[in-house]
Amino acid sequence: MRACRIKSSSMIERVAFDDDAGVLRVSFRQTGKYVYFGVPAAVFEALCKASSAGAFFNDQIKGRFQCRRDPERRRFGPNA
Repeated sequence: MRACRIKSSSMIERVAFDDDAGVLRVSFRQTGKYVYFGVPAAVFEALCKASSAGAFFNDQIKGRFQCRRDPERRRFGPNA
């Protein structure tokens, strides 16, 4: 599992990638964690290097790969 923290993004906090499974985990600052399936390693690497992680995500990942909420996602608060 490889990971990178996205310091300059207001949308994405960090991403992690499982090379064997082709699974990308994205931690969004506002909406929690999501898992994307069938993602090539090159997409993860480009996301980590992108000048705008949010724009890269919207252009290259969102709507292109099957996704679901991270099953390990923890919710807190009155509406959890």
